[in-house]
Amino acid sequence: MPSAADDAGLGAVPPIAWAEVGVDAAYRRARTGTVALVVVMLVSGVAMPVVGLVVEERPLWRVLGGAGIAAFTAALAWALHDEFRPGDGDGGGVRASSVALVAATVASVPLVGPVGAPSGEWESWAWLAGVVVGVVPLLLRGLAAVLAVVVTVATAVGVALAVGGSVLAYVVITLSVGVTLALANGLQLGMWRLVVQARDGQEARARLAATEERLRFARDVHDLLGHDLSVIALKAELAKRLAPVDADRAGEQAAEIQRLAGAALEQVRRAVHGYRAIDLRDQLDAVRHVLDSAGVRCTVRLPEGELPPVATHLVPVLREAVTNLLRHSRAVHCTIDVEASAEQVRMVVTNDGVSTRTDERDPHSHGLRGLADRLAEVGGTVVADGSAGTFTVTATVPVAA
Repeated sequence: MPSAADDAGLGAVPPIAWAEVGVDAAYRRARTGTVALVVVMLVSGVAMPVVGLVVEERPLWRVLGGAGIAAFTAALAWALHDEFRPGDGDGGGVRASSVALVAATVASVPLVGPVGAPSGEWESWAWLAGVVVGVVPLLLRGLAAVLAVVVTVATAVGVALAVGGSVLAYVVITLSVGVTLALANGLQLGMWRLVVQARDGQEARARLAATEERLRFARDVHDLLGHDLSVIALKAELAKRLAPVDADRAGEQAAEIQRLAGAALEQVRRAVHGYRAIDLRDQLDAVRHVLDSAGVRCTVRLPEGELPPVATHLVPVLREAVTNLLRHSRAVHCTIDVEASAEQVRMVVTNDGVSTRTDERDPHSHGLRGLADRLAEVGGTVVADGSAGTFTVTATVPVAA
């Protein structure tokens, strides 16, 4: 059986839902951009050992070297996927992808090291070592990262000695490529972690707001019912005592209990209705904050003074219009105008992200159609227009509703 809090709609506080939409959109864009930049830099490094396959004249070593490079690239992609997976933090434990990358790196030494070396034309494994050094900031921290770099450079020196290459060339390539990639990747990773922390902070704030709202509702219900329930309990005890000796007085007490219970129930219903009647101004403030955080400039124009109570009927329209904007358009600016007169309240939501696809411009598709039906019950209207390069949702509700 639903609780009073559930009836009040407190299980999903609307402003929190809006925050999650905006933050998630920014989070996805940041993640995509970060991963793209890191992948481009590392792929450019992995491409260099492939040159050794071109200059390599021995077919067997071409095959072995290609297998080593392919295994390293696959393991690197797996490790990057795990590092930038949505929802992952810096939790403890060794990832399987990191173990696979270490194994692929070790296997690449005998497979890629000799490629291109006999002719002296290309230091294939030195370039691969540079990529290893460059990826260290993404996967390791502190002493482990330093140790990994030292081992990689030492291995590059060992490969140079084993294949008869220039030790100086191997070390210079490893360090120059590695340090360049490490600095770039470290900067990208730092920015990514800031985005993750900001997202986690928004979620924590949303959970805290929901908890505070539930506690506030619980306190209000306690204040409303505490006294009445205490009186009802006392009168019930009195009616029980009077029943054997004075049936008339016991009946009077029972009638009083019934009256008190009805009054308490009415108070709770009014409180729940007050929670459901979400203020339009509060929702507009929440929407403006969410749109700003999602990179959409939002201008809100409101009349002076208090809005009529019927303005709360426009809140679902506002949510649906902004949800459509965030999910289905590339808007950069949104304008929300609210006008109130003695006859009606009118809200106009306009954005410049109208889609050019005809199948996405149905003026009453999905949510808007349902909202039009709901407003029609109180004499209101919802009209959507996707012409003139903008998308506009106009909703009206009569003050008499």
